[in-house]
Amino acid sequence: MINPAGVNYNKIGMAEEIITTQNSKPARKKYVLKKRDTVKTDYKVNYEADLNQAQLDAVTSKEGAYLVIAGAGSGKTKTLTYRVARLIEDGIKPENILLLTFTKKAAAEMLSRATLVLDDRCEKVAGGTFHSFANIILRKYSKLLKLKNNFTILDKTDCEDIINHITGQMFPKKEKRFPKKSTILEIYSKSVNKETPTKQIIEEEFPQFAHCEDKIIEIHKAYVGYKRENSVLDYDDLLLYIKLLLENNENLRKNLSNQYQYIMVDEYQDTNTLQADVIKLLASEHNNIMAVGDDAQSIYSFRGANFRNILDFPKLFENTKIIKLEQNYRSTQNILKLTNTIISKAKEKYAKTLFSEIQSPIVPALICAKNTQMEADFICQRILELLDEDVNLSDICVLTRNARMSYSLEIELSKRAIPFQKFGGPKFMETAHIKDVVAHLRVIINPDDIISLTRILLLLKGVGASTVNSVIPIIKGQLNPDIKLLPMKKVDSIMPMLKTLDKLSHQIAAKKPSEIVDEIIAYYRPILKDKYDDFAKREKDLDHLQYLAGQYSNLEDFISDMALEPPDSSVEGMYKNNSDDEALTISTIHSAKGLEWDSVFIIGAVDGRFPSAYSFNSEEEMDEELRLMYVATTRAKNNLYITYPVDMYDYSMNMVLSKPSRFLNGIPDDVLELWDITEG
Repeated sequence: MINPAGVNYNKIGMAEEIITTQNSKPARKKYVLKKRDTVKTDYKVNYEADLNQAQLDAVTSKEGAYLVIAGAGSGKTKTLTYRVARLIEDGIKPENILLLTFTKKAAAEMLSRATLVLDDRCEKVAGGTFHSFANIILRKYSKLLKLKNNFTILDKTDCEDIINHITGQMFPKKEKRFPKKSTILEIYSKSVNKETPTKQIIEEEFPQFAHCEDKIIEIHKAYVGYKRENSVLDYDDLLLYIKLLLENNENLRKNLSNQYQYIMVDEYQDTNTLQADVIKLLASEHNNIMAVGDDAQSIYSFRGANFRNILDFPKLFENTKIIKLEQNYRSTQNILKLTNTIISKAKEKYAKTLFSEIQSPIVPALICAKNTQMEADFICQRILELLDEDVNLSDICVLTRNARMSYSLEIELSKRAIPFQKFGGPKFMETAHIKDVVAHLRVIINPDDIISLTRILLLLKGVGASTVNSVIPIIKGQLNPDIKLLPMKKVDSIMPMLKTLDKLSHQIAAKKPSEIVDEIIAYYRPILKDKYDDFAKREKDLDHLQYLAGQYSNLEDFISDMALEPPDSSVEGMYKNNSDDEALTISTIHSAKGLEWDSVFIIGAVDGRFPSAYSFNSEEEMDEELRLMYVATTRAKNNLYITYPVDMYDYSMNMVLSKPSRFLNGIPDDVLELWDITEG
């Protein structure tokens, strides 16, 4: 039963126990390294010539459930691309195919490549992220959930601000050890995505806040009600509501399932429990589902990803056929010997052995350094040597378990004038000036959006929290209030903004999004110059926002995409120590997944840091750390170096860490060479 706040707490706050089963391990199919004779067919695309046997098996599959275990570098994208083309050549209408990915860019790339392989019919395939797909469906059928179709999608910062506001109202005097707003949001997000009660999430993952458990749960309920009342949804709501929509409306579920007769899901190992449920509902009428992923690259449990989704796929979908892509087109065979050895240590997995036709005499190396300074010295020296060997600096990467582990290296790189870029910094949509402009656009679409209204009111001179509290009830839901109701001393500050927004709200249908954005930026520019000392630099981001708006014909779509698929970084979003175009990359392993470089360094591979000491008491967490090492090693094409210092002091454990990662124990010298430079 759905409560007045609109959320099914039986599904969220008191979720039924999730039943999991042991992974079945079908016999592995062995593939031989040889070219097949091409076979003449009636198809426009010569699939037999372009694909290896395992890829061909996946591409030519049609009816039923398929799990494609795609090893690193095995041509996963190519396989999905060709399957789209094959289905269309087999007479399936493009609009009956649904391709779900984790980024809009990935979906666009696959459909673009499919168009090149076949023709422009592929452009009509329904593709996108889980969240963008849910957004489209929810806006179309919002009345069935008693939602307004002009709802605003909140980003993480917006959600934290709401939680902070609610917490301040409900519990003005918090105890000393009360979780931060970001932690409270994380608890709620995990509760929704894992379909686990908030109470259980606190007990298992945040036991330090058990003393204020009741208050956290009260804030959660108020947060749900607040979002419903003000027509705003967070990312998790998109998945939650589409699941409720499909569960509670049988005819709609059947219609959507029959519309999307062939469903493909990319990176299935990264799905959470809620996403797996949505897929099951969408495929309920036909069971034509192909999930593509690699259990060995499941490394996002901290985001709510459920490793069991891919392991238990054959249990969830009847008569699942498993296909394994084991031929690697990225790395040398010597690198794959190491990666295969590492992942063989995993407790639960789909057994597979990656192989490659790329041969090289170079063997991956484990470098033992005296300290972090010597480790940094070695890496810098080896980078310079690689440059002499004609390896481009942009094709070299240093991977770290966490961002803090590269500080010593960054100093040494700067001393030697080696240009580098470090992924991080403020995201485009998280910068204050972009959020200011977008807040104006959100209010134009949804005047009920209190968070955005509050933000833009506080930008006005002389308007503070008390004025906002008195003004919001007057203008909520309308942008043309009775001027007599407003605080007279603040009318001159508030009315110009309201008139601008009200005028543009009536021009949404007549004006292009870029034209509306231009007018808002023109209005906002004086505020920018008054509010930020570095306004000249920030103006570049406003120019970029104008450019992005020019790619859309609908303002609502533009605002939704900015929330669901925000641009990667602002003008300051990527730290560079040099303005050169070519630069070394420093990245966390989590950020590097899906990327590749000629030469890779994995630094700080000392036991206690990698794997993290926090994972020592959990088999599940230890296995994920192992998969993280596997992901790191499979980024390299030709050269792979793993370094560790023998005197790394850990302040949290008050001890010196000196042993190499346990994941590298017992590996033969012909697979992983040991270089001891401690005497250097």
